[in-house]
Amino acid sequence: MDYIPLPDNAARQAIDSATIFDEFMRVRAQARAYAGGMYWKRQGDYEYLTKTQPDNRQTRVGPRSTETEKIHEEFSTRKRELEARLKSLRAALKDAERLNKALKVGRVPSLAVTVLQTLDEAGLGQHFTVVETHALYAYETAAGVRIVQGALATQDVDLLWDARRRVRFITDLGKLDVSILSVLQRADATFRRKEGQNETAINARGFEVDFLRRQPEGEDPHPFRFSDDEGDLWPVQALRASVLTNAPRFEQVVIAATGRMTLMRTIAPETFVEFKRWLAEKAPRRPQPKRRRDLRQAAIVQALLDEGLLMQQAAVR
Repeated sequence: MDYIPLPDNAARQAIDSATIFDEFMRVRAQARAYAGGMYWKRQGDYEYLTKTQPDNRQTRVGPRSTETEKIHEEFSTRKRELEARLKSLRAALKDAERLNKALKVGRVPSLAVTVLQTLDEAGLGQHFTVVETHALYAYETAAGVRIVQGALATQDVDLLWDARRRVRFITDLGKLDVSILSVLQRADATFRRKEGQNETAINARGFEVDFLRRQPEGEDPHPFRFSDDEGDLWPVQALRASVLTNAPRFEQVVIAATGRMTLMRTIAPETFVEFKRWLAEKAPRRPQPKRRRDLRQAAIVQALLDEGLLMQQAAVR
C-alpha cells in the first residue's frame, strides 16, 4: 500500500486549520485595499481628503464635502474592523500551527512552504504553479492520507511560470522593483543562481527551486529573464509544459512539519497522472530510476481518484 489514512485527530485538525487559514487569507486580501490611510490636508483656504499608500505615495481624493467626509468615515470604520479581525485571526492561526505541529498533521518541506508563502506575500503567487513531485503533498492533504516517503523524496521544487499572463506578471513584479531571486532570498538569504543553470536557485543546504515555462507560442518572449537584473533567473523551456500550463488548477492548503501553512497551486490530479505516464513511457532520454518513480506516482494518484479519496475541484484557472 503506497498510502495510509491520516489518524482521525490529525485529519480533523487539518480541516480546522485550513478553515482558519482560508479566512485569514480572505480577510488579509480585503485589508490590502485599506493599506495606508486617509487624512485631511489643508492648502490655503481649502482642505482636501488625501489617501496615503504604504510606500508614502499620496493621492488627492477631493475637497472637503459631505461626500468626502462620508468616504473618510467609511474608510476609517472598515479599516478598524478589518484590522481587528486580522488580529484575531492571526492569534487563531498561531494556535492552529502549534496544534498542527503537535499532532504531526503536515510534512511538506518547511522551505517549500516558506518559498510559496514568500511569493504570495509579494503578490506573485498566482503566476507560478507547483508541478512534479511536490504536487503530491497537495493531493495527499486533500485526500486525508499520507503517501509513502519513498514516492516523495526530492530536494527541489518545480515552479511553472505562466507565460500567458506575462504582461500582468511584469506589472506585478515591476511594482516591487526587485528580481525573482531577491524575492526567494526573503525566504532564505542563502539562495543563489546555480552555476550553469540559470533557471535554478539553490540554497546553502542544496535545496533547489527550478523555474519552468512552456515552449514559446505566439507572442511569448524568448529568451525571457524575469527582471532586468542580470543575476536574475531565466525560466527554462520544458517538454510538453504547454499541457501543464493549460491544465485546470488544483488549490489546496498544505502544512509543513513545523505546522505552518500555505496555499499550494498545482495542476489537476488527472493531468498529473497523464503527464507522469508520458514521462515514464515517452519522454526522451529520461533515466530509468525516474521513469519508475513517475509510474509509481501516477499509480498512487490514480488510486486516490479511483477510490474517491481525491475529488475533482471546480476548474480553477
